[in-house]
Amino acid sequence: MAERETSRDIDQAASEWMARLDRGPLTPEQGEAFQAWLQGDPRSKGALLRAQALSMLSESAQALGPDFDPAPFEEPRQSPPGISRRKTLIWAGGAVAVTTVVALGLNIPPAGAMISTGRGEIRLVPLKDGSTVLLNTASSIRVKDDAEARRVTLLEGEAYFSVARDPRPFTVDVDGRRLRTTQAGFRVRKLGGSPVDVLVDRGHVDLAAPNRVDVALGANTRLLLSDDRSAAERPQLIAPEIVTRELSWREGKLAFEGETLKQAADTFARYSDIRIQIHDPELAREPVTGLFAANDPVGFSRAVARVFDATLEQQGDKIVLARNGAAH
Repeated sequence: MAERETSRDIDQAASEWMARLDRGPLTPEQGEAFQAWLQGDPRSKGALLRAQALSMLSESAQALGPDFDPAPFEEPRQSPPGISRRKTLIWAGGAVAVTTVVALGLNIPPAGAMISTGRGEIRLVPLKDGSTVLLNTASSIRVKDDAEARRVTLLEGEAYFSVARDPRPFTVDVDGRRLRTTQAGFRVRKLGGSPVDVLVDRGHVDLAAPNRVDVALGANTRLLLSDDRSAAERPQLIAPEIVTRELSWREGKLAFEGETLKQAADTFARYSDIRIQIHDPELAREPVTGLFAANDPVGFSRAVARVFDATLEQQGDKIVLARNGAAH
């Protein structure tokens, strides 16, 4: 009789499988071996979820690119004479002490289930085939899994799909369009007033829609879905560090590199009921660079006030930022 694997053995195997999946699509033989491992012990899927969570956390340091220097994440110092603050600004202090807000939900949802997250919540959802869906703040999906296909509909918000190899296709429906893959890691974002945004992290994804030409997306590509049926849709190749920055929300973080303070404030509004208001147009246009806790708009605002010589006034669930001497 074969000796039962220990939990440590299963965790080690899960880490090795996660590393193989991160390197790219599995070969058919590897895919069969992966499925055999996944189905062989009831502890395997939970171990894979833990390995995936650790893998996501390990990407944090890449979010601001290879030239990012963590040294400036210390208490603010006076900028050297002759050097502009807006050029040297990298946010500091308590704003980088991130508390990850991922909830690991190990219960596999039944077919037809609708799963949602509240504001500020991030949830990891396992599927029966070994794939996972990571839901960002204020997002909803509907799951359908049958003998012919693995299907998820993104109703609103943002989700990252980590698709395990399976003979059945994996599809994501969003706004009448269909994304299809056999194995990939990709993000789909659907926010009101903005085009649907698809970002492929690894693997290969095909986009299909009625009366349109299919579009193939490889790793490190992005595509904004157009409502204009006559418009040609072409994926944009982007740098790996930009992909990592775009996906930093998976660790409960927000990464900025040159966005305006107004854009940063709008992003924080997705994750918290606290609103950042900036009445000074010049201050609102200041560029932001840094890595912040998504659930800490107050810490972010304090850093802004320090660096830009601004005042901060908190009124209940509202934070007002203004330049010293400017009218509130």
